[in-house]
Amino acid sequence: MGRRVLVTGGAGFIGSHVAAAYMAAGDEVTVLDDLSSGAIANIPAGARFVHADIRSREARALVTNGGFTLLNHHAAQVDVRRSVADPVRDGDVNVVGLLNLLEGARAGGVRRVIFASSGGALYVTDGPLPLGEGAPKLPLSPYGSAKLACEYYLATFAQLYGLESVVLRYSNVYGPRQNGTGEGGVVAVFAHRLVAGEPVTIFGDGRQTRDFVYVGDVAEANLLASGRRLGPLCELDSRAFNIGTGVETGVTELAELIAGALGRRLDASYVPARTGELRRSALAIDKAASGLGWRPRTTLREGVASTLLAIGRANGGGHGRAGAGAGARRTQLEPETRSA
Repeated sequence: MGRRVLVTGGAGFIGSHVAAAYMAAGDEVTVLDDLSSGAIANIPAGARFVHADIRSREARALVTNGGFTLLNHHAAQVDVRRSVADPVRDGDVNVVGLLNLLEGARAGGVRRVIFASSGGALYVTDGPLPLGEGAPKLPLSPYGSAKLACEYYLATFAQLYGLESVVLRYSNVYGPRQNGTGEGGVVAVFAHRLVAGEPVTIFGDGRQTRDFVYVGDVAEANLLASGRRLGPLCELDSRAFNIGTGVETGVTELAELIAGALGRRLDASYVPARTGELRRSALAIDKAASGLGWRPRTTLREGVASTLLAIGRANGGGHGRAGAGAGARRTQLEPETRSA
């Protein structure tokens, strides 16, 4: 028999892929989501859906009385700029929301919590890349501070109450279902605009780098973290794992790759860099490989092709050569195996 799994944020971009992966593995899945950014259509067929805020009494009661063996927590306020403008709300959703669920988990006998954290928002980024889990942590945003606080709370609950937890620190996750407007990730933003035949806007000189990991590979990491035997909890990073590729990709290089997959020339305008934006980012994944048995399997070219095909289906038509590069050889833009 499969596990009883609660996925918070399971109607959202990453959470819906995670929920589908549990379903495919034979687990019984319940999705908890307030639909503030997610969509009913994203929830996998066969999953139970509960519409509630993670801070609510209803959410805590669900965790307490649901008989879940596993809590996978992806629901969050994820807008970094909104966290800067309103840190109290960010902390309320991301920290108080988690504590509400943890109290339910403690009362309900949940065995393990998988927590979606952020590699890009936690670490001091002026050291040599790629950054390992032990890199110094000094968040630049309330969002990053909240994620770090959550990691400490999880470690505390593990020590006090025996509630196991695994922290997955994502790099820049991309793929189908990602929002291409507003605060969507750069892959989704570029892809939607280029599919529509519109120019893209690049902040700064375009040579800033990110570590892009495909959402299907991220979902696989969640599955592995859910069943893997854990080592002792000696310090904060003991049960934390970077989920990325370790490969830097320039923003202009990314835009050119997407345009090329569509058989088009890149039409881009450059505007001043945004204050506080990271110059370079990449996460070391050696620990995930050894501790979880996980490595990314999707190249950037393959992941971009899948993303473009999904956008084309959502728009009700094709879009040029979006799938042409899916089986092509890796280029200098692509990870050897995976990307947030």
